[in-house]
Amino acid sequence: MYLSPEHLTNYAETFINVLIDYSPKLISAFLILFVGLYAIRIINRSIRKIMIKRELEPTLTKFLTDILLWVLRVLLFVTFIEKLGIGASSFVAILGAMGLAVGLSLQGSLSNFAGGVLIILFKPFKVGDTIEAQGIIASVSEIQIFSTKLITSNNQTVFIPNGALSNGTIINHSMQGYRRADLTFAISYDSDIKKAKDIITNVLTANPKVLKTPGFEVSVKSLTDTAIQLAVRPWATNENFGSITSDTLENCKIAFDAAGISIQPFVKELSKNDA
Repeated sequence: MYLSPEHLTNYAETFINVLIDYSPKLISAFLILFVGLYAIRIINRSIRKIMIKRELEPTLTKFLTDILLWVLRVLLFVTFIEKLGIGASSFVAILGAMGLAVGLSLQGSLSNFAGGVLIILFKPFKVGDTIEAQGIIASVSEIQIFSTKLITSNNQTVFIPNGALSNGTIINHSMQGYRRADLTFAISYDSDIKKAKDIITNVLTANPKVLKTPGFEVSVKSLTDTAIQLAVRPWATNENFGSITSDTLENCKIAFDAAGISIQPFVKELSKNDA
């Protein structure tokens, strides 16, 4: 197809006229976009500061501000395209159809989002708690919209989907503020049970990290074929739980050696099915 110089001139003039006529909408739309993004950032920061000032839980603060951020962004985008001259109703209909298709393909993500909402509402744990879930024992670092970030004792980062977390069993080791250690010592039948119990009692009493209330317990757990098993159950705060466990084991071993009490190895008892 041959284009004469006159045709090219007409096309150029038409393009320039359309651009001139449309430029106010284009400029105003992008002005609204940039000003809106800046305003959303200020609003988000202000609301976050207000929540922190009112001492709302950090988990709830972050969760709510994240949702608010995305809601405001969606509203700003709808305003932006409407200012460009694109029908908002048509766009909303298209967006709804796309949302349905995406929702069907991302059912797992929606389940994780719902799980995050349930965790925030019912608070089975909060940031800083030590929990046991999905076969993992770790400290809660962050509760995100779709997953929960955990830090293990060896400093590994674990992300668990909120859907699986909210539908599974969660053991919160920090909620009560203190925990009980369940220890077992196996001593020989030649040993004096009362003397061994007195030694353990003295070790626990001398440890300032062992809570006086509730009181600790030292009792005979069972009599096996090879040893007498003593149950030792001291209480400690969450911060001191690990240290009292190791201190009790170490100090009792030293005291037993000094008193001539022999610690026996644990032997698995055979059941009728194993025999």
